[in-house]
Amino acid sequence: MPAKPKALWFTDDPKACELLAQDPFALLVGFAIDQQVPVQKAFAGPYVLKQREGTLDPRKLAKRDLAESFAAKPAIHRFPGSMAKRVRELAAVVAEDYGGDASRIWSEAKDADDLRDRLGALPGFGPMKVYAIGSVLGGQLGVKTAKTLVPDHACLGKVNSPEDLEAYQAAKRAHKRALKAG
Repeated sequence: MPAKPKALWFTDDPKACELLAQDPFALLVGFAIDQQVPVQKAFAGPYVLKQREGTLDPRKLAKRDLAESFAAKPAIHRFPGSMAKRVRELAAVVAEDYGGDASRIWSEAKDADDLRDRLGALPGFGPMKVYAIGSVLGGQLGVKTAKTLVPDHACLGKVNSPEDLEAYQAAKRAHKRALKAG
């Protein structure tokens, strides 16, 4: 199993990148809010939320109204109300179903199908998000049950530096252009 990375370079703030690698719930929050905002904005969100709330403990966040933290300037997301609700729901699932330990979602998965089901049951995690986080779990964090979720094409699971993030985003834009043209 590869050594756990010290940082996941999905945003511009090194401290936010370190939090993503060290706190499994932070990684889930980043993926939960990764829609309709740039990747860097989404994955900086868990760090900002932790600063504003003083914790990322799912058991605590599940009991709080996170709307003010999401809406405070600069807002964590362009849709602060709906994302605050989603993160609170995510925290409740992790607190209730996994005892507050987000890593149990993947560490206790029996196989790739079980992992897919567990991730897909999380609030806001559709098939694309399941494969995206699966690529990080399998490609960066050495989770064996996630290895089959790592695609051949550019994905966050292959981003190991700020330069890799730029290349990933360029490849993603090119792919979207090709789909529109096709």
